[in-house]
Amino acid sequence: MNTSVLRHERLRSHRLSAPAATVADAARHMLATQSQEFWGGRWALATRVRGRTTVRDVDAAYGRGEIVRTWTMRGTIHTIPTADMEWVLSLTAERQRRQAAAVHRNEGIDADEADRAERLARAALGGGNRLTRKELFEVWEQGGVSTFRQRGYHLLVALSLRAVLCQGPVVPREKGPTREQFFVLADEWITDAVTPADPMAEFFVRYIASHGPAGARDFAWWTGLPLGVSRAAAEAASDRLRLVADEPEPRYVVAGAAPRRSAAAPEVVALPPFEEYYLSYADRTVPCAPEFLSAIGPSMNGIVRPILVARGEAVGVWTHSLAVGRHAESPVPELFAPGAATDEEIAAALDRYRDFITA
Repeated sequence: MNTSVLRHERLRSHRLSAPAATVADAARHMLATQSQEFWGGRWALATRVRGRTTVRDVDAAYGRGEIVRTWTMRGTIHTIPTADMEWVLSLTAERQRRQAAAVHRNEGIDADEADRAERLARAALGGGNRLTRKELFEVWEQGGVSTFRQRGYHLLVALSLRAVLCQGPVVPREKGPTREQFFVLADEWITDAVTPADPMAEFFVRYIASHGPAGARDFAWWTGLPLGVSRAAAEAASDRLRLVADEPEPRYVVAGAAPRRSAAAPEVVALPPFEEYYLSYADRTVPCAPEFLSAIGPSMNGIVRPILVARGEAVGVWTHSLAVGRHAESPVPELFAPGAATDEEIAAALDRYRDFITA
């Protein structure tokens, strides 16, 4: 499978050339969409929906309880359908806890401290209450649980991995795009949780459906799970997959009909930081020429920049401010080389983002 065909098929799997009907549908298809930059995670979903989709539309999906944000894997925060959060964490949380153990020791966070934080959070949030991060930290401080330095953050992650907390409704913000969410109790907020018959096989199938053609090594990178576990997941899911390439390693798509491509889907798109189409593979030279990888990232501080993608190839990066007042300014493109896309195509791609964030 040559690079051009691989890009073509992945654009469809990512719903970039075959957009979904709604935000919830796009999130369900992607399963977990990287969202440590809150605006970026919302734009990632909006780019995968037919027609005009605004930040208010995505915020409404959070408000209705269709999607939440939490630390689903690799110690990284993702947007995930509420129905899928608990079973995904059942596969990934323990490994994340082990990886955080040294940090917890340094911060003086043990099981007893996390239990105290949980009791305080449940008391404050029970009955349908919701708190901002700052307000929850105040609850902990008043209850004798220190949030000094990074303790508060690590307690948030620990309780989220326990599926006690998740980030649900969006906190209102005047004169600018919203920037944070309320914390809620997961067992009160999530009313439609499901458990697949074989969660690990389901995990692999959902990854391939949204990222294929891809293989076990890609899945291992995306989930943070060991390669052996990932290969076993591929085997368990084999009756729901179709092999499309076997060199250098097996690559799969999901058996059955693929999403239908839309003639209206733009060929040039401005995608967010930490974009799934770029980041979620062991080999990123498929969407991006090797000489430009360092311009996108991950950088030394872990940042992955927003990208401009033309016909499946990353051709540049772009910047934009969310500061009040400046969020209405035009995003600024930086192309790697001239000629990969026209000025009109780049301008249209950035205008779609600007319309999304200023609605």
